[in-house]
Amino acid sequence: MIVVTGATGNIGRPLVAALAEAGEEVVAVSRSARPEGLPAGVRAARAELGDFASMKPVLEGADAFFILLAGELNGPGEPAVNLLDIAKEGGVKRVVLVSSQLAGTRTDTPSHDRLREFEAAVRGSGLEYTILRPGGFASNAFAWAESVRTGRTVFAPFGDVALPVVDPADIADVAAVALREDGHSGRTYVLTGPEAVGPRQQVAQLSEVLGEEVTYVELTREQAAEAMSSFMPEAVVEGTLDVLGAPLAVEQEVSPDVEKVLGRPARPFGAWVARSLPAFA
Repeated sequence: MIVVTGATGNIGRPLVAALAEAGEEVVAVSRSARPEGLPAGVRAARAELGDFASMKPVLEGADAFFILLAGELNGPGEPAVNLLDIAKEGGVKRVVLVSSQLAGTRTDTPSHDRLREFEAAVRGSGLEYTILRPGGFASNAFAWAESVRTGRTVFAPFGDVALPVVDPADIADVAAVALREDGHSGRTYVLTGPEAVGPRQQVAQLSEVLGEEVTYVELTREQAAEAMSSFMPEAVVEGTLDVLGAPLAVEQEVSPDVEKVLGRPARPFGAWVARSLPAFA
């Protein structure tokens, strides 16, 4: 039995589908009593990853555990080792954790302290573990959906600063392999797309797939910070803009790990756009 947290998100949903298609017994954990769109045979469980006690009955009898922290779960909370102890008590033998590339490249960023804590807890748990460190997500472009739908315009900073954004479906596919197959224990995989693309290039690809011109309007850092501060803490805003505007060389490199694990190239940004087109149409 494989327990998947964040089961209704950009990574969790395709991961649950991939595991179910492979014939695995899957428990999809979310805050909803019965999320829509789960594959047949998948059991839904309502629990809060931020409330470790609620995970105890869910993990009972599980063989593998997929951990995805999101949103407010990246902030301070109960010691991460406590969750790993609960998992071991429940019978879990294998854990896959989604962390972030920045946990390794920017070790002093407060916004990733919780992920680093979880990485340390997983490594010290005595369980088989795999840590996934994705770079920026292609799906962050969903933030442009409304302005594209209503005005065929994208507002974003740093138009020509390129990063190899990763398709969340590739993260899910790598996670499915690590959860099901041997040979990945103790590994940390950096997951990126197959090429670095900046916002201006991304908008051009969006225009091509959409079949209509989408105008790119470049924001200043200050304008971008003001817009992001409506839904992000200030420290996270500044850290995000540092990466988007002045990435380290290693953060602009294409990692071979997706292809190494899956035996195929990572999906390009245009493939993600084509699959996600209804959000922009």
